[in-house]
Amino acid sequence: MNVQPLLMLDIGGTTLSAEDKTLLAHPGTGGLIFFSRNFESCEQITALVSAVRAIRPDILIAVDQEGGRVQRFKQGFARIPPMRRLGERYDVDAQAALIQAHQLGALMAAELVECGIDISFAPVLDVDFGQSSVIGDRSFHSDPEKVVLLAGAFIDGMAAAGMAATGKHFPGHGFVQADSHLEQPFDTRVMADIEQVDLIPFRALAAKLQGIMPAHVVYPQVDDQPAGFSRVWLQNILRRDLGYGGLIFSDDLAMAGAASAGSYPQRARAALDAGCDMVLVCNDRPAAIEVLEALESEPHRQVVLASTLRASAQKMDLDMLAAARQLAATMTEEV
Repeated sequence: MNVQPLLMLDIGGTTLSAEDKTLLAHPGTGGLIFFSRNFESCEQITALVSAVRAIRPDILIAVDQEGGRVQRFKQGFARIPPMRRLGERYDVDAQAALIQAHQLGALMAAELVECGIDISFAPVLDVDFGQSSVIGDRSFHSDPEKVVLLAGAFIDGMAAAGMAATGKHFPGHGFVQADSHLEQPFDTRVMADIEQVDLIPFRALAAKLQGIMPAHVVYPQVDDQPAGFSRVWLQNILRRDLGYGGLIFSDDLAMAGAASAGSYPQRARAALDAGCDMVLVCNDRPAAIEVLEALESEPHRQVVLASTLRASAQKMDLDMLAAARQLAATMTEEV
């Protein structure tokens, strides 16, 4: 069966079930994303990663470990503060904030790489307009140029620990109030307005990013499809205009913002046709199975292979990590 590994799926618990093992072995499975329910301790998650790799050595293993309210692994891990804290510090002491952004990026990545995790879907490059129900303090700042500097330092820290960075949510989720997990957001601004603010971080950091995740947001003045299903956004703007050459992940196709594309196989096909290299289907096992079955009849596609984002552990300075942990603890207490 000549099936490309284009799906990232999830599992239900802290160990692998028989069905998990079958799905991980399917040639259409290329990635696995962990959630809080999959985690008990550093030792347990490391053992689970080993069990997964015994079945699929080349699989890409991911987690959302941004910090703040989006941090899946907590017990035994440093509590990373929301990125807004770095933006607030930047406004007081810019140089210190950039150093701290680098420290926190390195710390977050180093702890995950130590457990065998390849990537955290981070950082958020959305600009904070003060009105999004889902972005909020996940954003570094309301000034896109400051987002560039802080996110760039955070990405450099991740790279120092051997982890690729994934910028999200292209071309920007911060302006709309609606949460794309729950409904379909529409951003009615014209392209010039989006380009002058939201696209600045993506344009400036495109060369530093190995992954990008588009938003399930419709920008009707640019295209009538959500960005993750839009060739205009992914091919014309992201690939051609911004010169981005890395991997494009869909956001979770189980989100309400993806429902307009149809059934789960239709959503996967629409995302892949638009230019995504890997599609995510989370928290819906029957849907993931549907997509795997659909991939068996999909034509061969030119994609960026997710396996190219595999983490490579770097020797980290222990004193630096200790200082970063103290920094994270202090900043988390301030929240």
